[in-house]
Amino acid sequence: MTITRPTWHSPLLRTLLAGVLALAPLGAACAWQQPGTQPVIRPVPPSVRFQQEAQQQQVRDELQKRQLQQQLRQSVSDNAKLPADARARRQLDQADQAQRERDRARQQDLLDRERDASNLPRVVPQALPAPSRSGD
Repeated sequence: MTITRPTWHSPLLRTLLAGVLALAPLGAACAWQQPGTQPVIRPVPPSVRFQQEAQQQQVRDELQKRQLQQQLRQSVSDNAKLPADARARRQLDQADQAQRERDRARQQDLLDRERDASNLPRVVPQALPAPSRSGD
């Protein structure tokens, strides 16, 4: 049995990267916007909404897949444990618990990021009025 490292080209990573790239213009617009202007919030077109829902479904599918993989790894790990001394068994149990907590935290972070990204409104800055010249 070999344990492989997760690849950086996973569908989940690509989805997250696409989300970051999709939100980059929003960040630039917020940074560019001047303090005195009022933002215009426009509704999200149905095609964009469909794309967001498809991405959310992909994230949910990836999350479910990872949970199943974790359950399989845990099952294999439990079956591979030999009845060793109590101290070694306790250390293995603690290591397994720590791994489960890390996985749970990663999954929760993924869900939180996806939820937060889908709730952001689109902001389009309005054009600033031309500066008045009182000295001419």
